[in-house]
Amino acid sequence: MFAAKAVPAIFVLLWATGFIGARYAMPWAEPFTFLWVRFAITFALLLLLIPLTQAKSLPPRTAFHACIAGMLMHGVYLGGIFWAVRHGLPAGMAGLIVGLQPLLTAAMAGAFAGETMDRRHWLGLAIGLVGVAVVLSPKLGQTGGVTPATIGAGLIAVVAMSAGTVWQKRFVANADLITGTLYQYLGGWLLAFSVSFLFETQHFVLNGELIFAMVWLVLVLSLGAIFLLMFLIRRGAIGRVASLFYLVPGVTALLAWVLFGETLTLVQIAGMVITTLGVALATAQSRTVRPTPR
Repeated sequence: MFAAKAVPAIFVLLWATGFIGARYAMPWAEPFTFLWVRFAITFALLLLLIPLTQAKSLPPRTAFHACIAGMLMHGVYLGGIFWAVRHGLPAGMAGLIVGLQPLLTAAMAGAFAGETMDRRHWLGLAIGLVGVAVVLSPKLGQTGGVTPATIGAGLIAVVAMSAGTVWQKRFVANADLITGTLYQYLGGWLLAFSVSFLFETQHFVLNGELIFAMVWLVLVLSLGAIFLLMFLIRRGAIGRVASLFYLVPGVTALLAWVLFGETLTLVQIAGMVITTLGVALATAQSRTVRPTPR
């Protein structure tokens, strides 16, 4: 029981480290080239896990839907964010754009997954977004790299992550966790490899920072954090799960303060408190209507 209650906190901590890993990787590799290699390694590791865990196979239709969810959640979302950051979008602005995801996911869940949320949850989502803006406010003055292309890539990424989360909940939620994730990464790999082959040079600089980022992002994010996210989606309403993403910018700011000596102001700490309040409201249990099984 305690382990299940700890999953949201562990997920937020692991997910926040993804931005730290991206900071190490992006100077040394093109975004979609880095991602298709990352997805291929993750796919291979999952293949090794299947016989060890006796994971169940998926019906072709479910496997197809898992691939679609993976294209959206991994290929388009990560590709869009990595591309925008590589082309100069400040981390603070990227974080603010990503902060739109919980509200968008809740709206999509209501429209396509049959979930409804009461006023308290919507209020929590709104408060959480305000908190994210406060946390990121010291960095919003950075204007270099803020172009229609980078902003557009960030917005496409957020829409894709929200759509992929709803798709996963609607069509793949009851699938075996390991096998379903395997097909997700197959879908992500297909998209990332195609974009890399068509639009990138596949050039990268192999050094310690790139290797560290690859190992960390594969083991901690692509396996650990994604398994936890799939578990949370299976166990809870999508809107409440998505609200956890509001906590990521604050945790990332704390990690950057510890690891890189970046400034952490009282304003940012206040923003973290506001965000936590919003997430507490949005994730509180209530009479959430779930879709009827089909």
